Amino acid sequence: MTVLRSGVATDVGRARDSNEDRAAAGDTLFAVADGMGGHVGGEVAARLAIDTLQGAYDRNPTVAGLREAFVAANAAIWEKSLEVEQLRGMGTTLTAAGLTVGSDGRDVMCLANVGDSRAYLMSGGLVRQITADHSLAEERVRHGEMTEAEAEVHPHRHILTRALGVSPEVDVDLWELHVHTGDRLLLCSDGLTNEVSVAQIGQVLESVRDPRKAARALVDRANAHGGSDNITVVVVDVLVGEDASREPSEVARVPVPGTVNVPPAVPPGDPQMPTRTHPGGDPITAVVPAVGGGQGPTAQRPSGEAFVASPSSVQTLPPREYRSEPRLAPPPRETRAERRRRLGIPRRITLRVVLFFLLVLAVPAGAVAVVHWYAMDNWYVAIDHGDLAVYQGRQGGFLGFEPRLLDRSGVTTTEVLPRRLAALRATVDEPSLRAGEQYIANLHQEFVTQQNAAPTGGGG
Repeated sequence: MTVLRSGVATDVGRARDSNEDRAAAGDTLFAVADGMGGHVGGEVAARLAIDTLQGAYDRNPTVAGLREAFVAANAAIWEKSLEVEQLRGMGTTLTAAGLTVGSDGRDVMCLANVGDSRAYLMSGGLVRQITADHSLAEERVRHGEMTEAEAEVHPHRHILTRALGVSPEVDVDLWELHVHTGDRLLLCSDGLTNEVSVAQIGQVLESVRDPRKAARALVDRANAHGGSDNITVVVVDVLVGEDASREPSEVARVPVPGTVNVPPAVPPGDPQMPTRTHPGGDPITAVVPAVGGGQGPTAQRPSGEAFVASPSSVQTLPPREYRSEPRLAPPPRETRAERRRRLGIPRRITLRVVLFFLLVLAVPAGAVAVVHWYAMDNWYVAIDHGDLAVYQGRQGGFLGFEPRLLDRSGVTTTEVLPRRLAALRATVDEPSLRAGEQYIANLHQEFVTQQNAAPTGGGG
């Protein structure tokens, strides 16, 4: 039983305004599509390719079913382009891998490709490019007319010879991969491979173990190197596969019956041809000779990839292999704290930090509370502008807490006995507001009682 784990990352890049890439990363099906045909057309073509692929493969999850899913996706894009004038000429690349059971009863990863979105397999110390780009430059390499180094910088390296949706029929490349435990499969759009070398891709695949983090690290590297196109990456890890081996996993090309589609000759600039943008935005208007001597039309496009008719026979070479051992040591991984300092991100507030600050604030707050309690835990009776009144606090105040006037009774100094005035001028402490009010009432009652008891006239 094969067990897989995947991670996906996509980014618009640094030179584009929209992302025309789409990706799928399910339990058993993984795919990358790179749309072309302008902002709207490219997005629609890529989305149709992924959606149709998923639905068709779910109905028939076999090696033949994956090819049929590509054919269905091609038909869906082609028919949509005929229905909507604004979508005429749209197309997309598509590279997909599905887990299924092979003809020998063993689990197998079936891999299919149309266009220049690539698939790499890291296995047994090797990073191998499984797919072959369907581009004019790559076909010239396969025919011995150009070296790989020349193809990497050739002006025709972005001119596609095969894509989904540009014709009613499409030729699909198929492989079967018997993967081992520990293998890692990479699917990506050319936004990655145009910016990042295979050696650097191998460094990331070997050093970053989590597939989601590996996918994001590859996208970040492509952006760091310029990010001239949309970048989409799917990394698939084989957690459980066939027994691990020092030898690379077996990769077998699956012969597919059918003919290579050769679109009818169309003048340069015809709107039915797919377009993809160059980072600089300059249109391509030339007619480029196709491999084998014929003339293949290119499309006028505001972007960087064109489409030409593919020759009827294509020479297929074995997958390219890149040894992963002789590579530069990866740079030391930046810690989270270092990254936050570099980006100027303030330290994250944690529960421990909150508790520390609460403790620091609690000490002075507690001291203030104690002083306030002591300063205000007292009541006294005093004279306020000739009236007897009750105050709360310490006479004269205490550490900034001044006494508060709580009750001016309305009893004046002329309504208490003169002998009580000395004590009132010095203030009389009481245990509460009510006790202070009762004290004033008693003084007034004492004055009234004495006044009533005094003789009111002389007698014989």
